[in-house]
Amino acid sequence: MPRLDRPARPMQILLIEDNPADVELTRQCFRESRITNEVHAATDGDTALAFLRRSGPFAAAPRPDLVLLDLNLPGIDGREILATIKRDPDLQTIPVVVLTTSDADDDIREAYRLQANSYLRKPVDLDEFIELADAVCTYWFRYVQLPPPERASLSNH
Repeated sequence: MPRLDRPARPMQILLIEDNPADVELTRQCFRESRITNEVHAATDGDTALAFLRRSGPFAAAPRPDLVLLDLNLPGIDGREILATIKRDPDLQTIPVVVLTTSDADDDIREAYRLQANSYLRKPVDLDEFIELADAVCTYWFRYVQLPPPERASLSNH
């Protein structure tokens, strides 16, 4: 398969995942992607929302080009995070891909009702996960027209 042109800057991915093993696996898979990217991890909803809103210790955080969201999180549930992102005028244009182990019909329907851009079930096999990470980067950063990065930082909420 031919190599794709690399973007001018690394694509910024916010991974919202509470399982440290899944965070490391996801980072490893995205490191092997054909698209240059930087994965930032948040292990709970409060941290994720602070990162997205660039508040507190995340004032200098980059605006994510893509959010990967697990549904089952401590504290603020992934569904609530998704709803919050899609209601916020400063955040709602960021694509949110639900990346979870759940294949329950209710979870899939609820994620799309809350305006998830995609719903992907995490593969257990490492090679499949690497293929998934590469496909996600290729699709979202090569073929989908995303809003341009903002020049000024968002106002803190």
